[in-house]
Amino acid sequence: MTATPREAFANQVDYCRANGAPLTAAIVKAVWEGLAADSALGHMIHDWPRDPLHDVVPLRVAAGVQALHLSGAAPVLAPLYAGELRREEVGPLIAEVLRAHEDAILPWMKGPPQTNEAGRASGLMAGLKWLAGQGLGPRSELIEIGSSAGINLMLDRFLIDLGGVTQGPVDSPVKLAPKWKGPPPPDAPVEIVSAMGCDRDPLDLGQAEDRLRLAAYVWPEMKERTARLHAVFDLAEATGAPGVVHADAADFVEVQLARQREDGVCRVLMHSLVWQYLTEATQARIGAAMEAAGAAATPAQPLAWISLEGDRTLLRHVLKVRCWPGGETAATLAHGHAHGGWFDWLAEEVG
Repeated sequence: MTATPREAFANQVDYCRANGAPLTAAIVKAVWEGLAADSALGHMIHDWPRDPLHDVVPLRVAAGVQALHLSGAAPVLAPLYAGELRREEVGPLIAEVLRAHEDAILPWMKGPPQTNEAGRASGLMAGLKWLAGQGLGPRSELIEIGSSAGINLMLDRFLIDLGGVTQGPVDSPVKLAPKWKGPPPPDAPVEIVSAMGCDRDPLDLGQAEDRLRLAAYVWPEMKERTARLHAVFDLAEATGAPGVVHADAADFVEVQLARQREDGVCRVLMHSLVWQYLTEATQARIGAAMEAAGAAATPAQPLAWISLEGDRTLLRHVLKVRCWPGGETAATLAHGHAHGGWFDWLAEEVG
């Protein structure tokens, strides 16, 4: 069932509150309440042609507002992002900004949120650790869809602590240590032999405009995320930007799966907070391609599918893995925070 715009904004408020982002929740709530129905932005949101919840319309507006603050285009927003406003002052301020800066906000509605969050690499690495523990690996070849700027393709350059099980260079400037509940994933080595991703509108970590776009989607109360993003910028500048190509997700998967295989390497499709943006036709093509490739997988040339996607009912992310040979069902490995702040490991429950 398609959500109404009102339901999409209400759900986003709940999602933000459940994931430790009260300021973002207040901004989203104020946007909905301050949206002028007869404005261009109001018409666009109220007449949204698809599911505004799946398209995460509220965060598109919130990012446009924060970009005005980060760029200095709306100095009036400074007290809001500094946490200096009383609750009753937020609504009138946001309404004023929507009226005064509508032309600058409208372009943010054209594409999906670029929440290319490095913290989600913890979940993806946990999935790779689990696969290695099942005997698939330790060498892995990553193909990612919806890569945005490719930050999660850099996961082997991060130092990641998963409940005491670590992976990555100890001197990495990007250190991830989510709060961990339950046993850690297998302490099995993971080696990434290659990593390639695609996006229909890829961003470049070396471009100031694209860095601003990424920063605008970071929930402002999460200072650790902002610091981590800037550490990623520095790491990419020092070690090279990840490989992301402009391509349709289904086309990319089909081409990548058709490439010649190497014995002893697990080919892994992975994605995080991407699936909801794909059309049903694209989802079906990817699923069919993976099923066909899975049917041809062997112990020497295994295949896996790692997904870390949001659940709007649970208000959290869910980490799932399928692997072939076998692969009839997906194993739910963990529930997690929207940006990798914590994980609740469930793998023992699913074998």
